[in-house]
Amino acid sequence: MKRYEQLADLLAADIRSGLRAPGSRMPSIRMLTAQHGISPSTAFQAYYRLEEKGLVRARERSGYFVTGAVALPAPAPRVVAAPAQVAAKVDISDLVFAVLDAAQQRDIAPLGSAFPSPALFPLQRLAQSLSRSMRRSQPWESVQHLPQGHAGLRQQIALRYLAMGMAQPPEDLVVTSGALEALNLCLAAVAQPGDLVAVESPGFYASLQTLERLQMRALEIPVHPQHGLDLDALERALQHHPVKACWLMTSFQNPTGASLSAAGKERLVALLAARQIPLIEDDVYGELYFGSQAPLPAKAYDREGLVMHCSSFSKTLAPGYRVGWVAPGRYGPRIAQLKLMTTLGASLPAQAALADYLQHGGYDKHLRRLRHVLETQHASLVAAIARYFPADVQVSQPGGGYFVWVALAPGFDSLALHQQALAQGISIAPGPMFSARQGLRHCIRLNFGHPWDARMEAAMAALGALVKNLYEIGTPRLRNKHK
Repeated sequence: MKRYEQLADLLAADIRSGLRAPGSRMPSIRMLTAQHGISPSTAFQAYYRLEEKGLVRARERSGYFVTGAVALPAPAPRVVAAPAQVAAKVDISDLVFAVLDAAQQRDIAPLGSAFPSPALFPLQRLAQSLSRSMRRSQPWESVQHLPQGHAGLRQQIALRYLAMGMAQPPEDLVVTSGALEALNLCLAAVAQPGDLVAVESPGFYASLQTLERLQMRALEIPVHPQHGLDLDALERALQHHPVKACWLMTSFQNPTGASLSAAGKERLVALLAARQIPLIEDDVYGELYFGSQAPLPAKAYDREGLVMHCSSFSKTLAPGYRVGWVAPGRYGPRIAQLKLMTTLGASLPAQAALADYLQHGGYDKHLRRLRHVLETQHASLVAAIARYFPADVQVSQPGGGYFVWVALAPGFDSLALHQQALAQGISIAPGPMFSARQGLRHCIRLNFGHPWDARMEAAMAALGALVKNLYEIGTPRLRNKHK
């Protein structure tokens, strides 16, 4: 990494952490050169990089200042769910289907979408890999890779683990039809109908739908939108409830964007290892970090094979290819058996194409570009919230991924906002779809994974107006808050 990039990352971390407040003046060029022993040119390049990310703005003859893109208050405890609670029955599918159906319509502003824009992916280059890999394929390949997956793709995935300092032999990996199948297989391998599974709140709605389908119960563990899973709450819950498994996102969690620290992940693995409770780790956003260093998953701290690490290429490279995988730890044979009993194997052409692209297509270069675009779009979205929403809103500040979690005043009705926004051609993801008990009604999730243009700016302006209107006509508490 170049010197100016290191300096830019250091200053960006100070801004995101709140050490440098919105509107405050950044160190002068002279000060940076003296403090870091660099040339003025290097200092300027660092500031140019921060400008590209929307974190600072230059003022003529005054220097550089932190932008309003982070001018919202840090998330407060009210965003966090209640202490761990058991949902006897999970029933959210109807709500999820209604929201996702609206978000898929192309004439709708996709703030509620679950995916980034397809325009961000190298689809033409992938098509070349698909064509080339199919020309070279041999007839027996159509059956010899069942059920664990294409050997070449597993080798490429294993190399990516190795680059993170994690040894995951290719023969242990299982390729699946997207990460969701991997997660479902993992859960079926370690839990039965009626069992209690610890999940996040707010948490990924697909985990709740899986529990609903398999007739399992959810134990909701609160997530702080800045620090991630409440490990103290989890520890207390494990002392009082017969948890059979945990299904968690430890990096850039959906919907909050929060991540556990490295120490937090290590503590999580130790807590579960002490009770021999398996962890299903959903890590589909781990490659979409904004800083200079990829966060290690909880799997990196697993010494007993209890962590099943699941990921995919759907969020980073090829959504329509539906290729994911799991590093299954001690549960590999059971997961491979379940794969054979259900879908038999993932699409061979898609696997072969991805193997070719990972080897020849410049995946890391693509990821660097994608991260930069997402970080810039994040700054644009948060700045729009600051312009158009009530002053008391609280917004998570993720270090990666493409979601922010917005908490409005207690008593706010995000389901009403969802309906009104749809009528104006705008989709959002209301808080209740991320809770087994359909709580979190005052919260919404917004997607910044789509190009920021005049349409998105207009959508945010219209959405802010709807929020303010609901403040005006809502409960007395809401009206007083707005005034």
